[in-house]
Amino acid sequence: MLAFSPVPLFEMSVACEVYGIDRSEQGVPRSVVRVCNGDGGTLQTNVAGLTLGTTHGLEALRWADQICVVGWPRHRMGRAVPTEVVDALRRAHRRGARIVSFCSGAFVLAAAGLLTGFQPTLHWMHVDEFRRLHPDIDIDPTALYSGDGQVYTAAGTASAIDLCLHLVRLDHGAAAANAIARRMVIPPHRDGGQAQYIDTPLPRPAECELSHTLDWAMAHLDEELSVEAMAHHTAMAPRTFARRFKETTGTTPLQWLLAQRVLLAQQLLETTALPIERIAERCGFGTAATMRQHFGRIVGSSPQTYRSTFGRLAS
Repeated sequence: MLAFSPVPLFEMSVACEVYGIDRSEQGVPRSVVRVCNGDGGTLQTNVAGLTLGTTHGLEALRWADQICVVGWPRHRMGRAVPTEVVDALRRAHRRGARIVSFCSGAFVLAAAGLLTGFQPTLHWMHVDEFRRLHPDIDIDPTALYSGDGQVYTAAGTASAIDLCLHLVRLDHGAAAANAIARRMVIPPHRDGGQAQYIDTPLPRPAECELSHTLDWAMAHLDEELSVEAMAHHTAMAPRTFARRFKETTGTTPLQWLLAQRVLLAQQLLETTALPIERIAERCGFGTAATMRQHFGRIVGSSPQTYRSTFGRLAS
């Protein structure tokens, strides 16, 4: 974790919680974690009176497999990122390390020239300033997180949790990510394309009825579910249901269904010996070809490759 004073304590704590706690008894591979001070000396935090001591600096970036830039101080957004920081990140990127930013950490990645080739995101509060400083980068002001396979950005705060779990899922499988999510008492998966914020963060009583429909849909993923069927279960008109669903969850019903089906497919690939065709049926994809198409787009590998990589975790 690469931090600068004053470091956002929540974002740094997210990475510590996901990567810094030994959960090997739950099948989660251990990580070696270093908190690196990009400024040197004592780390100030964004909590008054709280400072952190660390003995690690930029030298730790030479061996890290993954580097999380946990933020860039707001008062420094118009200033140049130190040359030694830019050079260290570029060297790490060239040797194949994964580079990740939380929230305003995207300013540091942009200064290092690492945000080309995909549409990065960051917290919506910082979008105007980012566009002013980096007009050549097409920032996405709505997504929770995004990435191109080696470089990833998260909007910040809670979305840092979503991105970390996504990366654990990529590296170690759905079972490991779900084990961490259970310990953190959070949902195991939010797709990166979901909205950073929703129009109704505290649902009205009628919107709480959606939870029953979500539970029902997850129990019937093997069936041909439609917006109309989900709306009927909630006793709403389809258009009203679709609007209420987006307001409440930040995504559409069909996007949510697809994410749940892919997540179930990951779990079945890890924990069973079912043929791909049977898993496609169990998850509601219908055919193996359809499952391969959606699975590859969301997960980044084929079902066969995923099983050969992560199926051993269940044994």
